[in-house]
Amino acid sequence: MTHRYACFIALMGLSAMPAAAHAALAQPSDWLLASLSGAIEHHIAGHTAWHARLMVLGWGILLPLGALAARFFKIMPGQDWPQQLDNKAWWHTHRVLQYAGVLAMTVGLGLAWGLGGRRDTAAQVHAWLGWSLCIAGWAQVAGGLLRGSKGGPADARLRGDHYDMTRWRIGFERLHKSLGWLAIALAVMTIALGLVIVDAPRWMAAVLALWWCAFAAAFIRLQRQGRCIDTYQAIWGPSAVHPGNRRPLMGLGVRRYTVAAWRARCGRP
Repeated sequence: MTHRYACFIALMGLSAMPAAAHAALAQPSDWLLASLSGAIEHHIAGHTAWHARLMVLGWGILLPLGALAARFFKIMPGQDWPQQLDNKAWWHTHRVLQYAGVLAMTVGLGLAWGLGGRRDTAAQVHAWLGWSLCIAGWAQVAGGLLRGSKGGPADARLRGDHYDMTRWRIGFERLHKSLGWLAIALAVMTIALGLVIVDAPRWMAAVLALWWCAFAAAFIRLQRQGRCIDTYQAIWGPSAVHPGNRRPLMGLGVRRYTVAAWRARCGRP
């Protein structure tokens, strides 16, 4: 009786599911290959398709991964910090991914130039969001080039915008970090709107949704592990002799460590 009752409840639940969910369960491949609107056939111009691919590559993959590297890998796994300082692996990774992402974005913008035939609200919003992202991407590159001098004990000049944490450097860090993460959040909405506008196949939306979920899960996990470490400490160590360590932390979720606290986090004596 219990088994029959459970089967009855399951059947009643299935009968209450939307028609789209029924179709997805019955023929998952057909459902995924169909457009978001449910249309069987999907047609898109070649320039528009490559515009979308390059924008997804740039803003959906390369730039977010570059931001992740900069936030959580300033001290690399296995690095004997603070005996080993200023590991530049994160910096090279961040720079290569950001340059490649902005390049893909720029080429994608060029392919979309003059293709704005649609004038409906969704297309106009997508265009404005896209332009905002392009401006933000170019501004991030320009800001990185104008971030100021480094300085520090390893530099013969010693004095530097970063080592001394001058107003110029503080302004750069606040703007660079906040604008970068804001742009990535905006990119998710822009890409999603673009998929709707071109009535993309459902599998594309599903793959991107899984990717963003995986990205968010990795972000949360690394943040909880305490890997968002102050750039200044990662480069010059925790000693209060360095002027930047005597200033308040900048950025949400950024952490500083004493040598003992870091070793305890890493499970080292």
